[in-house]
Amino acid sequence: MGRGFGSMAALVALTVLSVMRVGLVRGNSEGDALYTLRRSLSDPDNVLQSWDPNLVNPCTWFHITCNQDGRVTRVDLGSSNLSGHLVPELGKLEHLQYLELYKNNIQGTIPVELGNLKNLISLDLYNNNISGVIPPALGKLKSLVFLRLNDNQLTGPIPRELVGISTLKVVFENNPRLEGPELQGLASYDTNCS
Repeated sequence: MGRGFGSMAALVALTVLSVMRVGLVRGNSEGDALYTLRRSLSDPDNVLQSWDPNLVNPCTWFHITCNQDGRVTRVDLGSSNLSGHLVPELGKLEHLQYLELYKNNIQGTIPVELGNLKNLISLDLYNNNISGVIPPALGKLKSLVFLRLNDNQLTGPIPRELVGISTLKVVFENNPRLEGPELQGLASYDTNCS
């Protein structure tokens, strides 16, 4: 009987540890958002192998930079041979300044929720296979300096809302189905992104 009690105590201890571990992971919405992105991408070169949802926060993951408060400020996954699609959960990375996903094979649309990233300075999605419209919500990104969307499959009008971002440099080349309004003179065009 004493032996059964020891096994029961060990089981309870393991259960408590499991619950605590899950609680810690769920307590980090940035980690959850990034792990959702990882699950939506195909990663043949195992670039995202360190993105472990059992770690308390994503600051130890490769290709992620955090500030001194442990908040994600950079996602650097350019030229990583990734395919798949972007996820709305990226809009939860409220301290993100750089989202670098250029030169991959990412498909689908640009999530409207990226318009929530108030601190975003650079959104580099060039040389992918992204389609659909450019969300007008990106016009809310008043800190945005670089919006590089060239060499994708975007369609529809370029949102007038982007005109309100005085520091913005945009690149839309090689999106043959993208149409005005012409932003020449209202936002600088940068062509050195290939």
